[in-house]
Amino acid sequence: MRAEGQAHIDRIEKALALVRKFLDWDRALRRFDELNARVEDPTLWDKPKEAEAVMKERRRLEASIGTVNEISREMADAVEFVELGEMEGDEDTVNEGLATLAQLADRADADKVQALLAGEADSNDTYLEVHAGAGGTESQDWAEMLQRMYTRWAERKGYKVELVDYHSGEAAGIKSCTLLIKGENAYGYAKTESGVHRLVRISPYDSSARRHTSFSSVWVYPVIDDSFEVEVNPADLKIDTYRASGAGGQHVNTTDSAVRITHQPSGIVVASQIDRSQHKNREIAMGMLKARLFEEEMRKREEAASAEHASKSDIGWGHQIRSYVLQPYQQVKDLRTGVVSTSPGDVLDGELDAFMAAALSQRVTGEKADVEDID
Repeated sequence: MRAEGQAHIDRIEKALALVRKFLDWDRALRRFDELNARVEDPTLWDKPKEAEAVMKERRRLEASIGTVNEISREMADAVEFVELGEMEGDEDTVNEGLATLAQLADRADADKVQALLAGEADSNDTYLEVHAGAGGTESQDWAEMLQRMYTRWAERKGYKVELVDYHSGEAAGIKSCTLLIKGENAYGYAKTESGVHRLVRISPYDSSARRHTSFSSVWVYPVIDDSFEVEVNPADLKIDTYRASGAGGQHVNTTDSAVRITHQPSGIVVASQIDRSQHKNREIAMGMLKARLFEEEMRKREEAASAEHASKSDIGWGHQIRSYVLQPYQQVKDLRTGVVSTSPGDVLDGELDAFMAAALSQRVTGEKADVEDID
């Protein structure tokens, strides 16, 4: 096999191995058989909610297992095709087989990401919060750049974006905002973005044109519905109302329609000012609070929960997950996976899929990359 073909095969096998590990392949096959048996039981539909959950899990496993088996078969056929062409000295046949392997490698990488989006809430819509760090206007401008970046990423995916909460900066930018991103697997993709993001650039607000370093944090948690049971004691809540400060709308700064809820035991604070109705904003904020509490519980189940929490607790140096350098050179570097882009403009315009895919893979392998930050 030529080096080009072997490189494609290695990519395919690496992607499939990751999916098998994620699924726990032997267990997944047994579970799929169990679910098929349950579907054939007519009494399953006596409990519609349970039946729906069974069908959802079965569809997910069927798709993942089917994809692995199909790509494996097509890879074997393509390898055989290339080897036959090499034996007969037929370059057209060899090139056709190599082209098929290249297409399969691309497909395996794409399907790998889809297979990794199988967490309990990965398919759900998501909330994404951005908070400016210390540094005044610099950090607040950076926070607004992040808001735009995630909005553009969502739009590229065909998702719908709503601005749920918004607090503008004193001179420019934002102090914080909350986006509601609606679309299939929105949370599954975006969950890897939680953490501190660092920007290095020549400040447009510095008359001496000096380089500045700014920090902002991102927090991502899923939208949940009644199928996720989250108990909240009303006595644990502090509820405040205030005037909305969003960008536009007749209700802005005219009535105390915005609602902020503080969950005192955990210290979690959520807010909504998306609607003119205080009652509706309270309902939205309660949904956000339950989602945050649910995400907190999921995070605790992960082995790296404590480390992840520490990375979000301080919006400053040493805690960043990604650095964006605009001067004196151009580079974006993920400090967890080592993924690098030399086109920050594209990244800030929403090209984030490579970073998200690598972070999703890392969650499965558990491998920690030894990555140095950039300056």
